[in-house]
Amino acid sequence: MRSPSPPAEQRFAALYRAHALAVLGYALRRVEPREQAADVVAEVFTVAWRRLDDVPAGDGARPWLFGVARLVLANHRRGVLRANRLADRLRAELAVDGPRPAPHVDVHAALAELDAADRELLTLTSWEGLTPAEIAAATGLSNGAVRVRLHRARQRLAASLIAGRERRTASSLITLHEERP
Repeated sequence: MRSPSPPAEQRFAALYRAHALAVLGYALRRVEPREQAADVVAEVFTVAWRRLDDVPAGDGARPWLFGVARLVLANHRRGVLRANRLADRLRAELAVDGPRPAPHVDVHAALAELDAADRELLTLTSWEGLTPAEIAAATGLSNGAVRVRLHRARQRLAASLIAGRERRTASSLITLHEERP
């Protein structure tokens, strides 16, 4: 970005004062949620600042700004569509491929009981979908070391899940026993 000169700053400030509300109104009528209209206005005037020499003087500035706003809104809509498609694809993948622990199993609590190295290996393979060879490349470990550590981490996770289930069962039995008259 260029360093502002006083005349450029003054011209930009005058441009903003004269047209910001009109550009905001334009954006408010075209964007959902309405709170994003301020982002559109900010982007329009960022473009105007960067291309201040291209902004027509006088009555030509307003249509030029609306043209920029139109392009900014088109980019915004494309971004929203991409985000929605990604969210839909992730929902579909999770519905099909996602882990389905039993409702009484608290995987996050069991993971929290493991050390950071075990958690990292398990999440890289289960959540990120990396193979042991890819984990080896990502962590700098050998393939053999990753396979052994992953096997041991899975055993510790299983033990943690079983222990957690036993604690919850014991806790519920104690609660039931205490509630009896």
